[in-house]
Order: sequence, then C-alpha cells, then structure tokens
Amino acid sequence: MILRPKVRGFVCVTAHPVGCAAYVQEQIDYVRGQKRVTTGSKRALVIGASTGYGLASRVAAAFGSGAATFGVFYDRPSEEGRPATPGWYNTIAFDRAARAAGLYAHSLNGDAFSDTIKQQAIEAIRSDLGKIDLVVYSVAAPRRVHPRTGAVHKSVLKPIGRPYTNKTVDTDLGVISEITIPPASDEEITDTVAVMGGEDWELWMKALDEAGLLAPGATAISYSYHGPEVTWPIYRNGTIGVAKNDLEHAARRIDARLKANGRGRAFISINKALVTQASSAIPVVPLYISILYKLMKAKGTHEGCIEQIHRLFATQIYNGATLALDDAGRVRLDDREMQPDVQHRVKEVWPQVSTENLSQLTDIDGYRAEFLKLFGFGVTGVDYEAEVDPHVTMS
Repeated sequence: MILRPKVRGFVCVTAHPVGCAAYVQEQIDYVRGQKRVTTGSKRALVIGASTGYGLASRVAAAFGSGAATFGVFYDRPSEEGRPATPGWYNTIAFDRAARAAGLYAHSLNGDAFSDTIKQQAIEAIRSDLGKIDLVVYSVAAPRRVHPRTGAVHKSVLKPIGRPYTNKTVDTDLGVISEITIPPASDEEITDTVAVMGGEDWELWMKALDEAGLLAPGATAISYSYHGPEVTWPIYRNGTIGVAKNDLEHAARRIDARLKANGRGRAFISINKALVTQASSAIPVVPLYISILYKLMKAKGTHEGCIEQIHRLFATQIYNGATLALDDAGRVRLDDREMQPDVQHRVKEVWPQVSTENLSQLTDIDGYRAEFLKLFGFGVTGVDYEAEVDPHVTMS
C-alpha cells in the first residue's frame, strides 16, 4: 500500500516503515560522524526506547560507544489495513542496524509500568548481559495501571489553581487562536503524578538493584524539561510540573540508594524543547517551539534529540567528564535554549505572532517537518510514491 500522513490533532495516525527506518539511520549516521565516546556505556537498559529521547539514548549508547542495549518499549504492531505505530518500526530498524554492526540488541514490547515486564526484562538481562552500567528512564505515557493497586491513572495537561489563557497554534492549519484551559482537580493532579512522576523509575531501580544487575559505578538518568516563563502555567507550574518535581525527588532517592550501596549515581537531565509526540500534545508549547526553532537555527545552536543526547554522553557522563550540575543537582542540556538573548527575543516575538505572520516570525514549517519525521514522513531519500508493506515483524 502507499502510505500518506493522516494528522488528527496532535498525532499522526499513520506511520511509514521505510521512512522510520531512514530516520533511525539518520541518527545512527550522526553519532557515527562524531568523536567516539571511548569510556561510554557497554551494557545499557533503556526504558521507553522507541521514540524521542529514549530512542536517541539507545542509538548514542550503541553507535557512540559500542554498547549492548536492551530496550523496553510499548508499541502496536500493524493490523489489517493499518500500519504499526512509529515506535514499532523504529525499534525494528534499530535492532537490525545494531545487529548488522555486530552489537547486541534485544527489545521487549510491553507495559513498562507492569511487574511482569520488569521481571521479564530482569531475567533476560541476567541471562544475556549480566550487570548493566547505564539505565535510561524515558517513559512518556498517557495512562498507567498501577502494579500494586490495579488503579488506572490518567495524566492531564492542566494548570493548577486557576484557568490559564494564552495563544496557541494549530500546527496543521497554521491558525493562531486563544485557548483557555481549566484548572486540574486534586484527583487529576494525583493521577498525573502517578503516571509521569518518579515512582515507576524507583520501582525499576529497586528491582534491578535487588536482582544484583547494577554494575559498580552505574549511571541512572531520566529526562525532564523546565522551559521559559511563557510555558510555566501549563508546564512547570501545572500538573506536569508537579509530576516532574516528583521525578526529581525520586532521582535524589535513587542517587542516595546507589551511592549507599556503592552502585553509582542517578540524576535528571533537563533537556531542550523539541518536537516529540509528547510535546506536541501540550497546548502553547508548539507555538513556543516554532519561535524557538527559528531563533536557534539562525544562531546555529539548534539541536535535535540525537544531538542533545550525544552531547550529554560525550561531555557530561563519559570521556572523563564531570557532571555540571545546577543548584538543584540537575544537568542542564537546555543551556543553549535558555540563553538570555534567546529568551529575550522569544518574549519580543510572542505577542506579535498572528495567523497572518506565522510563517515569517516562526519556523512553523520546520516544526511540521520534524513532526512528520516522527512518523517516518518527509525523510530525505525515501520514495513515498512507492508501495510498501506495513507488516514488519520483530526478529
């Protein structure tokens, strides 16, 4: 069949297997073109490994330092007349490329929140890899079935305390409008923390530690975002922010546990605003990203997921580097985004943007292009007029 992008709101409901494979290969080629991370991970576990920062972490570990990688992901395979999710195609492409390069790659598809998947991962890691030296937790999910209580928690993207009104953009139509988001209830805040907070990361680390699978000096990382004031009501000071605060508290507890046991360290990396499946769902943020992209590209400081994670590995974690932590103990990979001149210009542009001048004042075209690439569309060198088989199986 010939596959076309079908965008509905903030998601594309189709994905292109050849395009996804080409997009993964672009990331591999980037890492191969950089200086090798000679003291990098040799055996890595990536939880949430199929898209965004998780996929980039797996690519950077494998092709930057020759790591054997175990990836946990949760994606849907193809069905009759319906292609798979992009993460499914990404994972297959990664596994094939890694094995072709002589690298161990094992992927486990299932709910990372569940005890079953944790135990399956532990058994496979113990059998195949022994101790692991890097754990990346990069799970972005809209809901979680709690493994202990069975309760179903659903996250929401809402402000806290009062409604929030600001401008946003329909990235498909290119229309600027005003949006008002009602405040979250106490139950919604609790549910969002349950899904997006740090409890599951702690459960993973506890299970790995008790199973004796953490190598001495192991590193555990999870990713977060801080952002500028214009996004704070819906992000940092909203339900997501409360969840991210919980994630940071978890990082400190995990770090203390690892150091007490002589196992290693844990920390949060605050990363740059990027087009991901998660960020595209947050009102206001796509407009901010569109403005930011234009400014940072003009300045020559723009980075995507793979550039960010390679920089994290090469200049913060490995190659004899020392973590450059902020006052809260976090690595700040958003340093170039948050430069005062960049943020000053964002504040100047924000009130000026309208539907009529959107293309002039922002990089909305770049946003759309990056969004479609998440689903395998618009990737250089792919013939999108050719018939493709959407049924690609794990090997």
